[in-house]
Amino acid sequence: MSKVIDFYFDFISPYSYIAHQKIKLIDIKDEIKFDYKPILLGGLHKLGNITAPAFNERKMKNMKNDCEIISKKNKISFKWNDKFPINSLYLMRGFISIDPQFKNKYLDTCFDAYWKNNIDISIEKNINNILDACKIDKKNFFDKIQEQQIKDELKSCTDEAFKKDIFGAPTFVINNKLFWGQDRLEYAIDECIVK
Repeated sequence: MSKVIDFYFDFISPYSYIAHQKIKLIDIKDEIKFDYKPILLGGLHKLGNITAPAFNERKMKNMKNDCEIISKKNKISFKWNDKFPINSLYLMRGFISIDPQFKNKYLDTCFDAYWKNNIDISIEKNINNILDACKIDKKNFFDKIQEQQIKDELKSCTDEAFKKDIFGAPTFVINNKLFWGQDRLEYAIDECIVK
């Protein structure tokens, strides 16, 4: 059985943020590798003809309340972002384009900025602050996210998710089985460690 869990995520997904925080806390992370797969959630919804909760008043109200309850129960610092939803395109491309040595810091900084510190991470000034915090060269970052190869890779990852019947974030994939939602992380781990 595989010891790698694919984690499909988007920075604009509050449940992806919660899942990311939970992943950082699990004791068996040395035995299991999480392969972070960036997707553009809006693109995935478009492919699946799905109306996102952000555009449904009742779902949105419940989602905000739900995220606050889950975060409190799990002792995760969380603040609903006043600018939800935003376009995460540049930051998701950025995750693909940056050197692997910066990826963990980048993940933490982007997620925390949006879902802990209530910062609009779609604004260039705030992206620059994230890059400074991660010690990532700004010119190189903005040049690379405009490269066709990087654009194609994010689109390809989103298309791949759709072909696997993924319809939301976060989704965990292990042994060709899908586990959707932050509350299914434990189920994905169980699948991973089953003998």
